[in-house]
Amino acid sequence: MQLSRRKFAVGLGVLTLSSCGGAPAMRSSANIGGALPADLLPTPNAGYDAWVSSFRARAAGQGISQSTLTNAFRGTGYLPGCVKRDRNQTEFKRSLEDYLAIAASDERISKGRAAFARHRSTLQTLEGRYGVDAEIICAIWGLESFFGERRGDVPVVSATSTLAFDGRRGAFFEKQLIAALKIVQNGDISASRMTGSWAGAMGHTQFIPTSYQEFAVDFTGDGRRDIWSEDPTDALASTAAYLQRNGWTRGVRWGGEVGNGAPQGSIIQPQPGGPRFAVTSNFRAIKRYNNSDAYAIGVGHLADRIGGAGPLRASFPPDANGLTKDDRVALQQRLTARGFDTGGTDGVIGPNSEKAISAYQASKGVPVTGKPSQELLRALG
Repeated sequence: MQLSRRKFAVGLGVLTLSSCGGAPAMRSSANIGGALPADLLPTPNAGYDAWVSSFRARAAGQGISQSTLTNAFRGTGYLPGCVKRDRNQTEFKRSLEDYLAIAASDERISKGRAAFARHRSTLQTLEGRYGVDAEIICAIWGLESFFGERRGDVPVVSATSTLAFDGRRGAFFEKQLIAALKIVQNGDISASRMTGSWAGAMGHTQFIPTSYQEFAVDFTGDGRRDIWSEDPTDALASTAAYLQRNGWTRGVRWGGEVGNGAPQGSIIQPQPGGPRFAVTSNFRAIKRYNNSDAYAIGVGHLADRIGGAGPLRASFPPDANGLTKDDRVALQQRLTARGFDTGGTDGVIGPNSEKAISAYQASKGVPVTGKPSQELLRALG
């Protein structure tokens, strides 16, 4: 994955939309409305304070003014939740079927079509300027921030300085912190408005500061490259510019399901026994945004669905527990009907569904495993 853009996600790609079964690995874990969790609020830490004092001299040596440093660090502090989330990232191994159930859920498709309709003129203008399909730009917006609804509200200076101080990836995050301060100094945004994920990914399409510096554009012409505002124009344009500069070819599809109108291209089958896809050079351009086959397929398939295409034709095989997606949906429906709420019925078995299974098993006095099975499905009738 190209770390110069933003992050370092693990597993099969990332989504900021929680599924009813639990979200797959997140790149950012942006807060979704309301107050920040307590562990993402500044906490006294003498070691962090000492680190900031020493950092100021290094920042000044890289052209950051004292007034920028003073203003940027006003009200900031050590965020223990950033360290916790960074340390707890694990390599999720979600199946492509589960990933697409979330990436191209009915809700996301519906919201995507509505967002595309609202911003059709802008998206088509961007396609004309950069050559990137309007639906692809919209789909990335949908996967990165749920069409702007989940941009994150963690102060970027606090987040990046906390992770730089922590040291696990200290050099990387200090570089992001310097870049963030230069963005503030340049006047694109104030430090108080520069918010994003716990790891510093920002705006509608979640750029890290160094990628913002390299690829963000002022498409509205107001003198600021504003990827944070309610108006997504600059963020969408920046994403189009990113893809254009990373190999996107005008007029070429990303790919598609084999046997469903897919273009000529390399054949991949990310999930054994599941659909096969013919992918082009533009599929690889999407992977420059996030180096995951699942992510790129998710973007491409969501773009197709936003554009009016139907679902995948080929089916996925049963999972390791012998359950098909229809079985898993039925399991969630039956649990919920009995008062053990799975949080929804998308067929993705994650923490919420496992908690419901465990509660049901405990109520029946049987061994509590939290795991789905054909036996459990039959027991629920």
